[in-house]
Amino acid sequence: MSKVHNYSAGPCILPQEVLQKASEAVVNFNDLNLSLLEISHRSKDFVEVMENARSLVKELLEVPEGYQVLFLQGGASLGFLIAAYNFLPMGEKAAYINTGTWAANSIKEAQRVGDIVEVASSKDKNYSYIPTGFGIPNDAKYLHFTSNNTICGTQFKQTPISRIPIICDMSSDIFSKKIKVSDYDLIYAGAQKNMGPAGTTVYIVKESALGKTGNNIPAMLDLQTHIKKDSMFNTPPVYPIYVSMLNLQWLKKNGGVDWIEKINNQKADLLYNEIDRNSLFEGVTAVASRSNMNATFVLKDENLTEEFNKAWTAANISGIKGHRSVGGYRASMYNALPLESVQVLVDVMKELEISKG
Repeated sequence: MSKVHNYSAGPCILPQEVLQKASEAVVNFNDLNLSLLEISHRSKDFVEVMENARSLVKELLEVPEGYQVLFLQGGASLGFLIAAYNFLPMGEKAAYINTGTWAANSIKEAQRVGDIVEVASSKDKNYSYIPTGFGIPNDAKYLHFTSNNTICGTQFKQTPISRIPIICDMSSDIFSKKIKVSDYDLIYAGAQKNMGPAGTTVYIVKESALGKTGNNIPAMLDLQTHIKKDSMFNTPPVYPIYVSMLNLQWLKKNGGVDWIEKINNQKADLLYNEIDRNSLFEGVTAVASRSNMNATFVLKDENLTEEFNKAWTAANISGIKGHRSVGGYRASMYNALPLESVQVLVDVMKELEISKG
């Protein structure tokens, strides 16, 4: 079969060796002659998977003492509410930065718990930039932001400076670059971008920050409940956690976060340089706010849409149409996408320009 260059925005590309091992486990896991999908999550074989996955997160991100790592369900969309329940006393104030659809959704969910102050927003320009120079109320219980915005293609390049605790939804750029975990009281991230398939969410939480809200938190939303049960308060999503473990092993084997950050920078530079150079295309976000994970761009002449679409399809490129809410194109360059695939897209763009010259 011809290689497909997979730019899917999520669920997204995973390394082929990870997919191979994962497929074998569906049939026969650990030579048990049983599928991973049919063994007990309490068995020593799966408990080892869970422990390995959590340990790899700690190692790859250099998680300091005092933090717990959990693998739970519900995606970041449930994380919006989990964050608020665990860190915001009912009716009190929290500060949020609104930089796109998912950031806006996090605000809506947190409003179920307390008074949410939108301290900065880029909605005025269709979320095409990351706001700066905003104030943060000292009486807010925490500052929440979304590190990477998949739909519009923007990304925080630095953690906001804050005198209050910081919570971050890192669903679409966790493990893509180095971070300082101690800057945050809570990081949460859906797996389906750089970590594994959809179905599990990783939480990295400062344990001493929990249990202070006085909220009557439902058991499934209480991070302390899950810490006490080692992520096994209820049956965990065994397969997504296993594939995430394999993917983190792949990342570690190849050089870890330092290694992949360099490659991600190369991929982003290659594509953005072509977008800026090519007379037929233009980016849609502020240059300083461009995401290394999701490059968004448009054709200057929409009459070329059909021709461009045929060209990238013929090159076995998949998944670069923009989100249905914004249109245009979106090239998602998550960790497992090779530099070679970016070069194929760049070559298609160059060839289109030459044909029109």
